[in-house]
Amino acid sequence: MDPQSRSLAWAIGISLAFHALLLSIHFTFPDALPRATERALDVILVNSRSATRPTDVQAKSQANLDGGGNTDENRRAATPLPVSKHTKEGDSLVEAQRRVAQLETQQREMMTRLNSQKAVPTPKHAEPTLPAPLAPPNVSGLDLASSAMAVARLEGQIAKNIEEYNKRPRKKFIGARTEEYRFAQYVEDWRQKVERIGNLNYPEAARGKMYGSLVLTVVIKADGTLDRVDVSRPSGQRILDDAARRIVQMASPYSPFPADIARDTDILEITRTWTFTSADKLRSD
Repeated sequence: MDPQSRSLAWAIGISLAFHALLLSIHFTFPDALPRATERALDVILVNSRSATRPTDVQAKSQANLDGGGNTDENRRAATPLPVSKHTKEGDSLVEAQRRVAQLETQQREMMTRLNSQKAVPTPKHAEPTLPAPLAPPNVSGLDLASSAMAVARLEGQIAKNIEEYNKRPRKKFIGARTEEYRFAQYVEDWRQKVERIGNLNYPEAARGKMYGSLVLTVVIKADGTLDRVDVSRPSGQRILDDAARRIVQMASPYSPFPADIARDTDILEITRTWTFTSADKLRSD
C-alpha cells in the first residue's frame, strides 16, 4: 500500500472512531433544576391582644396574642357564611349593557306594534291597544321575615365562633400554702384589702352572736376585675357565707396583674380560709 492510501485509511479510521464516541454521548435535562414556587403569607385576624409576644408562635396576625379563649384545641376563627359568588371586574358594566339592550328591544317591538295598528283602519271610537305594563315582582312579608331570620342566625353563629375560637385562658390556682414567690406579694395585698373592707363592713347580724370559718375561691381577671366568688366550704351559717361573698365584691376591683404575672397568666384563682372571730373581726388564715 502506497503512503497516500495508508494516510487515507488512517484518516477514515480516526473519523469513524471520533463519530462513534460522539454518538455514544447522551445529553439529558437535569430534573433537579430549581423551579419557581408560589409562597403565600398566612395572616389571621385576632379579637384581642397580649402585652408580651408569645414564645411559641403558630401564625402571623395584626397583634400579639398569647392564648386566650375557652378550648384546648388548635383552631382558628371561621365564618359559617357560604362562599361568596366570584365576580369578575366589569360584570356590573356588562349587566348594565345587557339591560339597556333588552329595553331597546322592547321599545322597538312596541313601536312596531303601534305602527302596524295605525296602518289598519280602526272603528271610530276605538283606541289602539297598548301592551300591558310589566308587573313588579310580588315579595310577601313572609319572605322578608324569613330572610331577616336567616341573617340573624348567621350573625349569631359568627359571634359564637369568634368568641370560642381562641385557646383556653391561662389560669393560675393559688392556695393558702402553695403560693409561688412572684404571686405572694399580689395575694398578700389582696388579702389585706379584703380584711380591711370586711372589718369596716362587718355584718351587724353576726356581731356578738355568730362566728365560724369558711373557704372562699375568688377568681380575678388580669385587669383586676372580679370574675366570680364561690363558697368552696360553707361555715354552716348562711349569714356569714353571704357576708363573705359581699365583702369580696365590695373590695373589687383589685390591682391589675404585675408584668411578671401578666406575661403568662390571664386569670388568678385564690382559695383562702376566712374566719369571723368571736372578737367581731374578719381574718384570713
